Amino acid sequence: MKNMIKVERARHDMTQADLAEKIQVSRQTIHAIEKGKFVPSTILALKMARFFEIKVEELFMLEEGD
Repeated sequence: MKNMIKVERARHDMTQADLAEKIQVSRQTIHAIEKGKFVPSTILALKMARFFEIKVEELFMLEEGD
């Protein structure tokens, strides 16, 4: 699954640690999601989308084979 978290963080001038604190997860979780090593739960994906005020489909995109 592709994601736009890094792009959204840049738009909001945030570090991984900043985002992690805002949505109450570890910085390592944000890093793993950004790198595609971890697929977030539905709740976490929705929290991130809500935080960035975008649709979850704009933040996460399925790729072929997903």
